[in-house]
Amino acid sequence: MPLREIDELQTTLLAKLRSQPAGCSEYDLLKYLQAAQVAGFPAGLLFHDSLALFRMHFLLFHALYRLREQLWDSASGHLEISALQVRLGPYQAGTAALAHLDPLRDYYLDFNHLDSTTAAEVDAKLRWFWETLHAKQARQQALTVLGLELSANYATIKQRYRQLAARHHPDRGGDKTAFQQLQAAMAVLDKGERPVPSAD
Repeated sequence: MPLREIDELQTTLLAKLRSQPAGCSEYDLLKYLQAAQVAGFPAGLLFHDSLALFRMHFLLFHALYRLREQLWDSASGHLEISALQVRLGPYQAGTAALAHLDPLRDYYLDFNHLDSTTAAEVDAKLRWFWETLHAKQARQQALTVLGLELSANYATIKQRYRQLAARHHPDRGGDKTAFQQLQAAMAVLDKGERPVPSAD
């Protein structure tokens, strides 16, 4: 995309974000750019085309990271950037110094990632995302069954499971359904939490 079109994209985004002080989601910004017929965001494009969606996503975040640095350089604002919310706030001295801690910044400012990413790679990243999300949700649900917080380590999980399994074991007059739920929860947690044996 020519630099002139990126500059126009940044100008459009800045105007939108100034009009929405509470911030916007990535989805809202993509729909807005499509409706405004901004270059790189075709209005008729459906969101189920994974490669086209990736390209719009990349262009959006490339422009946002460039805009954030321009706002820092001019001490005129601070841009909070995430997929859930993009929000324009007042300039905060010292925030630019934290830029090197953001690995996504380097990724989105390098246009080679846009040009070199294939549809197969996008689909693989999407599969990984949904598998990871499913695993996190399954872990959270399993920990809830055991009455534990997300921060619980494997030793705590094992101890809690033994306590509850002894209480609910059918052979000891416990509830069979509750015991089965505990077993299912532990199967999920055991798969995801068990330490990898050392090769030594």
